Amino acid sequence: MAGSAELLTAFRELTTTKQLERGELLDLLKDGIQAALMRSYGPNVKFELDVDELKGTIRVVRLRQVAETVEDPSWQVSLEEARYEDPDFQPGDVLEEEVPFAQFGRLAVQAAKQRIIQRVREGERNRIREEFGDQVGELLSGEIQQVERGKFVILLPKFREAEAIIPYREQNHREHFHQGDTIRAVLKKLEETPKGPRLILSRADPGFVKALFRLEVPEIQQGIVEIRGIARETGSRTKVAVISRDDAIDPVGACVGLKGSRVQAVVNELGGERIDIVPWSPDPERFARLALAPARVAKVFSDPDSKTIQAIVDEDQLSLAIGRNGQNVRLASELTGWKIDLYSSREWLERGGEGPLFAPLPPEEEAATHVPLSELQGLSPELVALLEGAGFRHLNEILDFEREDVLRVPGMTEALAGELEAVLAELMEEGGEEAGG
Repeated sequence: MAGSAELLTAFRELTTTKQLERGELLDLLKDGIQAALMRSYGPNVKFELDVDELKGTIRVVRLRQVAETVEDPSWQVSLEEARYEDPDFQPGDVLEEEVPFAQFGRLAVQAAKQRIIQRVREGERNRIREEFGDQVGELLSGEIQQVERGKFVILLPKFREAEAIIPYREQNHREHFHQGDTIRAVLKKLEETPKGPRLILSRADPGFVKALFRLEVPEIQQGIVEIRGIARETGSRTKVAVISRDDAIDPVGACVGLKGSRVQAVVNELGGERIDIVPWSPDPERFARLALAPARVAKVFSDPDSKTIQAIVDEDQLSLAIGRNGQNVRLASELTGWKIDLYSSREWLERGGEGPLFAPLPPEEEAATHVPLSELQGLSPELVALLEGAGFRHLNEILDFEREDVLRVPGMTEALAGELEAVLAELMEEGGEEAGG
């Protein structure tokens, strides 16, 4: 009975570890034993199975039909052979024979176990597909089981058999996690592999931010407030466009929460990433104006053919509208789906100050102010790098800087400010002489 005890032990282990119903595992056990019997007796073997878990025994009875002429020995027995067992056997009767487990042999028992495990794995894969197929975009939480070649292997508490990973490209590289840490991420997709479905999780995808807001904002869960768009630079800044289906509820206020509690919970999960929440609008000009927040936009013009927006901002708002390394205007453009070109109010006024500046044809004297700062005589490489880091790349963008504008540039020192003012004063003086001449 050693073979049956071994198989029954495997049966009990599978019942415990694989979270399967007893009836389901009995079917799998029967299927596995059938595989072993087929290996010994042929493809059409028939049998009955009796499992006694209290005694720790498995009783297998092979069934063979009595026939005058045996056509399939895997399930038929000759009348002559049957009458050795009982002289009263007639054709069509069924001969029952208990099969000793020792007769299976160790290889047959292993084959039965492998068949069971294979079927269990197939069942697990189907359950994973059923469980997670409609959870794409949802938050999942688990433990980092392993850090392997840059990716995190995640152990999910309720589905320990599910393969879940956060690839390197789906991580926020400003965050630091280690083996054993608990981590939350959004389910980005269910990927089919030769070993079965694999869950691809992400903390870098815009969907992660969306899922966090859905968790923190009841109005989003209820469908009153909807996130219409997200533009994200992972670890740095995210812009979120929201709309309310109820005029009595402010969508931005709902997402911010009392004293900023809701948005702060999201910011904390993102490791301090900055979040701008703006109202969504079907009007591209209004949406662009809102998306450029926190900068105030004076005028907006749109060209539907080229899907381009021209936004005019006051001088003191230009650097804010551009953002650090152009980030603010870049995210606003991604959020709206329109290319956004920024102009200072001075530049707009010099070009006419009445309408849009599409297909601009600047006069020669104005084109001179579009000289890149890197080509400007008198500016040190350090000062050029500082200005370009703040989003200023051409002479026309800094030409009308006042003292306070210069000092507002991040990293500016008194010495560099003096250098810039001297160059600008010299240029203005040259321009005045040319105008006078």
